[in-house]
Amino acid sequence: MSRVPRTGSALSIIELERAPVAVIEAAGGKSVAVLDQYNEPVACLVPVAVYRRLLERLDDLGLAEQVYARVDERKVRISLDEL
Repeated sequence: MSRVPRTGSALSIIELERAPVAVIEAAGGKSVAVLDQYNEPVACLVPVAVYRRLLERLDDLGLAEQVYARVDERKVRISLDEL
């Protein structure tokens, strides 16, 4: 059995289909795991604010990878006036 993600609550796909807006409102700004008929997690509903933070964090990690990849590149000195 898969591990259920850390969420505020869990519900079945059927419950989500019946009343999606009510599910989101009842979550109260917390994440909700969506489970299939075997109680396996198939999706997570996350608040928009959390999703935005995740995207920002992923962007930061991508920038950090670029920085680390360029650490050994040849350095070129320039002045601010040359920019």
